[in-house]
Amino acid sequence: MRIFTASLATETNTFSPVPTDLNAFRAAFYAPPGQHPDTPTLCSSVVPILRQRGRAEGFTVIEGTSCWAEPAGLIQRAAYEHLRDEILGQLAAALPVDGVVLGLHGAMVAQGYDDPEGDFLERVRALCGPDVLIAAEFDPHSHLTARRLRNLDVMAAFLEFPHTDFEERGAHVVDLALRAIRGEIRPVISSFDCRMITIYPTSQAPMRGFVDRIAALQGRDGVLSVSVIHGFMAGDVPEMGTRIVVVTDNDPEKGAALARRLGHDLYRLRRQTAMPMLDTEAGLDRARAIRRGNPDRPVVIADVWDNPGGGVAGDATHVLRRMIERGQTNAGVATVWDPVAVGFAHAAGEGAELGLRIGGKSCAEGGEPLDLRIRVMRVLDEGWQSFRNSRVTLGRVAVVRVLDTELDIILITSRSQTYEPDIFANLGIDFAAKDYLLVKSTNHFQAGFAPVSSEIVYVSAPTSYPTDPATTPYRKASHDLWPRVPDPLGLDG
Repeated sequence: MRIFTASLATETNTFSPVPTDLNAFRAAFYAPPGQHPDTPTLCSSVVPILRQRGRAEGFTVIEGTSCWAEPAGLIQRAAYEHLRDEILGQLAAALPVDGVVLGLHGAMVAQGYDDPEGDFLERVRALCGPDVLIAAEFDPHSHLTARRLRNLDVMAAFLEFPHTDFEERGAHVVDLALRAIRGEIRPVISSFDCRMITIYPTSQAPMRGFVDRIAALQGRDGVLSVSVIHGFMAGDVPEMGTRIVVVTDNDPEKGAALARRLGHDLYRLRRQTAMPMLDTEAGLDRARAIRRGNPDRPVVIADVWDNPGGGVAGDATHVLRRMIERGQTNAGVATVWDPVAVGFAHAAGEGAELGLRIGGKSCAEGGEPLDLRIRVMRVLDEGWQSFRNSRVTLGRVAVVRVLDTELDIILITSRSQTYEPDIFANLGIDFAAKDYLLVKSTNHFQAGFAPVSSEIVYVSAPTSYPTDPATTPYRKASHDLWPRVPDPLGLDG
C-alpha cells in the first residue's frame, strides 16, 4: 500500500488589509518532503500520524510539502499556484498510489480563486483517477463547496472550538482512509446546508451538548463520521455558511437524513450558540468588578475581533488604550503585532527606556497608535507559545513595560493569536501576579486560560473583522442566510 500525504492551509479573511504571499507561509510553517516534525501542527496532523502508522503497519508513506500561513487577507495568486503545483508535482512523481490524505483548512481564498481547496482537490483527482481514495481533514471555520465534495471520498473537521482535538481528528481521518483502502468500509459523504452563519464555541452550552451528541453517533449503525462546518463569516465567497457533514458506510440515504436532522437541530439553536460579548466600557467594568471579588486569579479579557487567527492584523488599540486611561494597568498583553516597535526595542536593548509608538498601523478601524514611555524588559530573536502539542512561532519578540505601571506588552513580528499561558511564562512574565490578562483571540485561548483565571470576559471592539453578518457588505456570499433573514429554513413555526 502506497499513500501520499501533504498539507496546504491558511484561513483567508477577505476583508483583511494584510496580504498573504510565499513569505507568509515560510515565516509560519513550511516543511519540505520528509521534514515535517513528529509533533503535529493545526492543519497538518495527518502527515506525522501517517508516518507513524506506516512504520508500525508496514505500508509506504510518501510525504509532500506541508505549509501553513497565519490567517490574513487574500493569497497572492502566484503564491497559491506555486505551492499547489509544488505539491501536485510531488504527487505526480509518487504515482501510482492507493490513497491521498491531505491536511487542509478550508477557508483559503486567493486572487482569482474563490475556492482554492476545490481547485486543488480537482487537480489531485485528475492526476490520480477515479479509483484512488482521497481524504482530507478540515478546520470547521471553513467553507464546504460542491466542488470539494465531488472530489473527496473521506472528510472530517475538528469538532472542538477551541480546536483542542485537531490531532485526534487527524487520526480519525487517517483511520477511515486506511480502512477504506483495505476494503473494510465504503465511505459516502452527505451534507446539509443550514443556511446560517454565527459562532459556535464548544466550551459552553448549547454547543457542548451538541458536539457530545455528534461524537456519540460516530462508529455506530453505519455512521463513520459527523462534522459541523461552522463557516467563516470573514470569507466573502459564494458557498459561505454553516453545514453538517455525515460520512456513512455506503448508505447515502441515511447520511442525508441524519445530516438534515442534525442541521435542523443546530438551526434551532442559532440564537443561543455565540458567547456573550460586551462593548469595551462594559467589559472593562465587568473585569474590574470580578477582580475586586476574586483577587487570587487574573481576569482574562478577550479582544475577540482583533484576533490574528481570524485574519486581522492584531494591532488594534481600542481596548488597551482604555485600560491605560482607566488605570487597569497591572496587566499582561498578548499580543500586539508591530514589527517596527519590535525592531526599535531590539535596537535599544534590554533595560533601555524610550518613547515607543505601539500598534494602530494596519488600518483605521483598529484605532490610533499608542505613544508610550516604556522600558524594554526582554528581547528574543525567536519567541514561541504552545498550542496543545504543537509549537507556534512569534518571530522576533520584545516585552515592554509602560513606565510607572505593571503593564507588560508582548510585541511580536510573526502574527499569531494567543493560545496558552506559556506565551507569558516563556518571556519571564508572571501572569498569575497580574490583575488582568488581555489576549487577542476569539476562543482558542479558552482551554489554556480558563484553569488559571477567575473568569473570562469577551469584549467586542472595532477592527477590520466583519463582526455582524447581518450588516456585512458581502458581494459574493448568499444574502439568504440567518441573521440576514430571520428564518431561511422556515422552521420557526
